[in-house]
Amino acid sequence: MYGLKTESCFDSAHFLADYYGKCENLHGHRWKVVAYLEQEELQTEGTMKGMVLDFGEFKRAVRDLTESFDHTFLVEEGTLSAATLECLAAEGFSVKILPFRTTAENLARHFFDTLSEKGLPVSQIDVYETPNNCAIYRG
Repeated sequence: MYGLKTESCFDSAHFLADYYGKCENLHGHRWKVVAYLEQEELQTEGTMKGMVLDFGEFKRAVRDLTESFDHTFLVEEGTLSAATLECLAAEGFSVKILPFRTTAENLARHFFDTLSEKGLPVSQIDVYETPNNCAIYRG
């Protein structure tokens, strides 16, 4: 089995609705995303002969994804009122509404699915909320 790994970081704020603890309040993280690709065989033709995938392509795909989350307020759909969202927009805040609770576990699954949909042979995504704590999603 052959594999590649790359990392990218982004900064964002979030909160967990219906959670009882510090994370129920608005707070931020420097999230680190570690993406892994795996293939049984290397490519046999073209410019990527002898590779799983060109590192440039891999890094670009992961960084484009994390950049779309950078310096945003991650909000689970339905957890803030329309009036609150309108006020945030009026103040110029970047809000990213997501169809899931904004946990590291769900972000790992989201990043896995998004990269897989781009045709990458993703095997695992790690999402670090802190330097010592991460969630893992494997396909």
